[in-house]
Amino acid sequence: MSRIICCPRSSVVKLSFVALLLFVTSFPSCLNDRVAEFALTEKVGDSKEEDSQEGVVEENDFDSEDLEVFYPTNQWQTVRPGQAVPAGLHVQLNLQTGEKLAKLPDNENKKSDVKDPQKSKGLGHIDIDPSSFTTQELKKALSKMKKSMKTDDTLAQKAHQEDVRRRFRPIEKLKEEFRELNLQLETDFEIMFKLINKFNSSTSTLEEKITALHDLEYYVHQVDNAKDLLSIGGLQLLINGLNSTEPLVKEYASFVLGAALSSNPKIQVAAIEGGALQKLLVILATDQPLAVKKKALFALSSMLRQFPYAQQQFLKLGGLQVLRHLCTEKGTEMLHIRIVTLLYDLVVEKLSLKDSPDDDDQFRERAQQYSQVILFPAIVEQGWCGIIPNLLRMPEHDAREKVLKTVHVLLASCRDSYKADHSLSHTLTLLRQEYEVLAADEQKEGEDDGYFKEVLSSINSLVQQLK
Repeated sequence: MSRIICCPRSSVVKLSFVALLLFVTSFPSCLNDRVAEFALTEKVGDSKEEDSQEGVVEENDFDSEDLEVFYPTNQWQTVRPGQAVPAGLHVQLNLQTGEKLAKLPDNENKKSDVKDPQKSKGLGHIDIDPSSFTTQELKKALSKMKKSMKTDDTLAQKAHQEDVRRRFRPIEKLKEEFRELNLQLETDFEIMFKLINKFNSSTSTLEEKITALHDLEYYVHQVDNAKDLLSIGGLQLLINGLNSTEPLVKEYASFVLGAALSSNPKIQVAAIEGGALQKLLVILATDQPLAVKKKALFALSSMLRQFPYAQQQFLKLGGLQVLRHLCTEKGTEMLHIRIVTLLYDLVVEKLSLKDSPDDDDQFRERAQQYSQVILFPAIVEQGWCGIIPNLLRMPEHDAREKVLKTVHVLLASCRDSYKADHSLSHTLTLLRQEYEVLAADEQKEGEDDGYFKEVLSSINSLVQQLK
């Protein structure tokens, strides 16, 4: 209860005026329709406690509803410092002690509109005192959370593995079931092993050997299967098959060999060490059926591409002379474009090294290897500068396009020969007239950048450079 102090009339008036000012300044905070926010600070203790605390807790770290709220009743209650006072209450201030009291209005028996934030959220008691938890306690709690998460992940992984085991059967179980059905599940390695044995068996008929080679070609396209073929001795058996007296054996042995050599450096090295290059050149240089030569050329191309050492040996063994003879021989027209394509690839490989970075050890080593491949002088000496342009007379557009590309890449080495070749100039004039018409028809159909326009552009570029 407030004490009544007896004073003179003037003093009473002054005190009343002061009390009125204090009431006016404090009362607006009671009229706010929101709960005020207060900064929570660390408790002040001894030096050890101060070292263990984390410092000041900012007010933004807690929601305003989580702060302590004053819950009024019909009786006067003391409002503690830091409590948020709801609006609409009767407030009384003790001038001597500074104590603030508050209660519900006399004519209001309803419950306060202010709700307990913890009850409204369905939460229990929340201790927001920053000193309630130490750093070690928080670390232990976090560690338990991580262990719980790991446990959940492990359980989920085990559940997934169990689901896989339930849905899929192991390979051994499948093999057992197939054996019960008089079936057998074989790996690629097992199949290739059987095919090689069938091909190498003296009791196998020619038809059985050809069938084995035909099936084997399907598997050796894969790099790993080709390496397995080498490991079981199958590659050398194929190389030996190139000496067979049966044209079909030569043809299919070359076919399988070419498939195994494609983009497989390990097989390329093993093949050239096994004498495959010499045997392929013999097939191409001797009288053989065209189908045999076609497959042998395929195997040769697979061996030479991206393999500078094989290219070097190819030149030493007179490979360019063998190919030149094929390009001038009657009845081998179907091989001409394949030979030109091979030469184009070899030339482009060598020229591409000019754009290689000088500071790369791998490229320097590769450039050193290609420097030993004396390709351009051999092409000029053996008359390829005159042979290749003559192939522009072929009627197929695709063949002409490939020949034009080869003529372009050899322009630096064959320029003098091209300029002296009057038949080449005449052929380019006829081709330009033909493709101007085709390109115009193509453009009428709405193809501004069509195929024939590209061929015409290549012809015009070549004519311009030969002027």
